[in-house]
Amino acid sequence: MRAPLEIEFDYTRSLGPVLSQFIAGLAERRILGARGADGRVHAPPFEYDPVSAEPPASLTEVGPEGTVISWSWMPEPLAGQPLAEPFAWALIRLDGADTAMLHAVDAGSAAVMRTGLRVRPRWAERPAGSIRDIACFEPCDGPAGTAPAAEPREVTPGLTVTPVRLHYMHTASPGETAYLRGLADGRILGQRCGVCGQVYVPPRGTCPADGVPTSEEVELHQSGTVTTFCIVNVGYPGQKVTPPYVAAAVLLDGADIAFQHLVLGCDPGEARMGMRVRAVWGEPGSISHFTPTGEPDADYESYARCL
Repeated sequence: MRAPLEIEFDYTRSLGPVLSQFIAGLAERRILGARGADGRVHAPPFEYDPVSAEPPASLTEVGPEGTVISWSWMPEPLAGQPLAEPFAWALIRLDGADTAMLHAVDAGSAAVMRTGLRVRPRWAERPAGSIRDIACFEPCDGPAGTAPAAEPREVTPGLTVTPVRLHYMHTASPGETAYLRGLADGRILGQRCGVCGQVYVPPRGTCPADGVPTSEEVELHQSGTVTTFCIVNVGYPGQKVTPPYVAAAVLLDGADIAFQHLVLGCDPGEARMGMRVRAVWGEPGSISHFTPTGEPDADYESYARCL
C-alpha cells in the first residue's frame, strides 16, 4: 500500500538585530554585508564574527551585481522554488564581498550558465520580508528589467515567515498494511510480541523491547482510556475541527501502548486522565474521533505504566 503524504507549515522566526537590518535593506533594494575582524566582508552578514565571535559593529552595502563562482542546473523545478521554469542554483560573490550567497539564477538555459558569469538581482514586486525580496538573479549581459517601485512591506518588523512543505510517497510496512486493511473493515488490529507479550497498536512490525518480529495479530476493543491529553486552542489554515478541542493519548483495552487521537463529544474542560472513551467511525476506513462512554473513570494503576 502506498499513498502520497504532505506536511506543510509556516515557520516564523525572529530575525534579531543584524538580520533585521539585512532584510530591511532588501526591502529598499540594497544588499548589506558585514566586515569581520579579519577584514573580509560577509554577505549575507554574520550575526557573530566567525573570528572574534562579536556581533558586527555596522553593515556595509555590497553589490548589487556579482559573479557566479559555482552552480547547479535545476531542469525540473519543484513546487515552491523561486522559479517555475528551469533555472540554476548558484553561489554568487557580490561585488565588494568576500563570501558567496546562494540564490537562483534565471539564465534561460543551461548553455548560458557558467562559472564567472556576471549577474544582477531581479527584485520582487512586493517585498515580503525575507531573502525572496530578491526574486532571483539574471545575467548582466541581457537587457535589464525595469524594476517597479517597491510597495510597502506587509510584514511584522523583526520577524520572517518561511513556508515549509514536504511532499513524499509513503509505502506502508506489512504491519501498517494489515492495520489499514483492518480499519477498512471496521476493525482495530495490533500485534503481540511473542517474547514479552506486549500488544502494540498500530503494529510496529518489531518489538522495541525485545527486537523480535511481532507477527501475532490481535483484534482490539474499540473502547479505551485517556492516559494523557492536551487542549488545543490555536487554529491553523484549513483546520476541520474548530478549537478548542482535545488531543489525547488513548490506551485501547487489550493494548500495551497508547496512540494519539482526537476526543470530541464533551466540553474540553471536562477531559481528564482516566476518562473512558470509544471509537466513532467516520469516512470508510477511518476513525473520526473518540467520544466519552459515560463509564466510571479507569483506576490510575490500570494505565500508569503507559504514561
